[in-house]
Amino acid sequence: MVSCRPLSEPSAHRLFRVNIMRQEMNASRRGGLEPMVSKLTRTDVFSGESSRLVARIMVTVGFSLLVAAQAVQAQDYPTRPVRLIAPFSAGGGADSVARLIAERLSESLGKQVIVDNRPGASNIIGTDIAAKAQPDGYTILLVINNHVTNASLFPKLPYDTERDFTPITLIGLNPFILVVHPSLPARSVQDLITLARAKPGALNFASAGNGTAAHLAAELFNVKAKVKMTHIPYKGISQAVIDVVSGVVQVIFPSPASAISQVKAGRLRLLAVTTRERLRSMPDVPTIGESGVPGYEFSNWWGLLAPRGTPRSVVLRLNREVKHALQQQGVQARLSALSGEPVGSSPEYFRDYLKAETAKYAQLIKDIGLKPH
Repeated sequence: MVSCRPLSEPSAHRLFRVNIMRQEMNASRRGGLEPMVSKLTRTDVFSGESSRLVARIMVTVGFSLLVAAQAVQAQDYPTRPVRLIAPFSAGGGADSVARLIAERLSESLGKQVIVDNRPGASNIIGTDIAAKAQPDGYTILLVINNHVTNASLFPKLPYDTERDFTPITLIGLNPFILVVHPSLPARSVQDLITLARAKPGALNFASAGNGTAAHLAAELFNVKAKVKMTHIPYKGISQAVIDVVSGVVQVIFPSPASAISQVKAGRLRLLAVTTRERLRSMPDVPTIGESGVPGYEFSNWWGLLAPRGTPRSVVLRLNREVKHALQQQGVQARLSALSGEPVGSSPEYFRDYLKAETAKYAQLIKDIGLKPH
């Protein structure tokens, strides 16, 4: 037992260290930390340092137990069906991706993954349900671009698009293309920029409506290329493409699936793709970025999120299974039919991607004066 008579600080410190070392050795001989912790908690003279040491030991033990528990949880997961919330109507492209992912996860996890369509309010209803679900891995959420644009368009969302979710993976990209009517004397992106700068506002571009992807893709081009083309909104992409084919409007940024048949028939001219890198399905078509508009990148995308607090081990299990599915030729073929390109990112990459997309769209919405709802 350490003497209770006053000691100088250096002497007290040395004696304390020696005492602790002895206790550690004795504890290890007796087979664990508990005797050491018990003895330390009875030390009166150096209760401050002893308490801090006990706290460090308990944190270490607690962390080890947590890691072990999560490992067991991941090994056993899932023990019942998993709900995949799709915050949009059944039948569209994003719903098809949700059902594709659910189908493959059901096979690899050994439990059914059920798509739960919860459409409404620009996908906010279903997203809010997911945000408030138990973070146990039995509710996951498929999101698209408007998950981040909603943060700028709806200032009073019932959830925080960043803090209330845990990223699992970026599933894939749904790129767009830049096409023009053949009568327009533009055979490259630079030709189009030259024409647009010569007569600001004279060229028109069509979209599926205000705030839609085709609208934002064109407005981002206006900003990055420093040009001014006039927006002509339609009630859907099909009618918008028809009017570009007929020459009513000169320019459009559609998905390949919406316009590639018209390109092949010679009724539209394809100038570029909107992605950062060339598409595997169109290797000879340049990107807008490499065509003289540095920093331009635009794609629809699909991603998978979980409620905040979902165990890391479960997130990694889901990430691994989705990435494995995206490597299968059958999955890639079905995504290609939707004009999609598989990605299968890490959770960390998707987290950073979401932050970058949120910032990009917030600035774009501000620049073009798109009004919040």
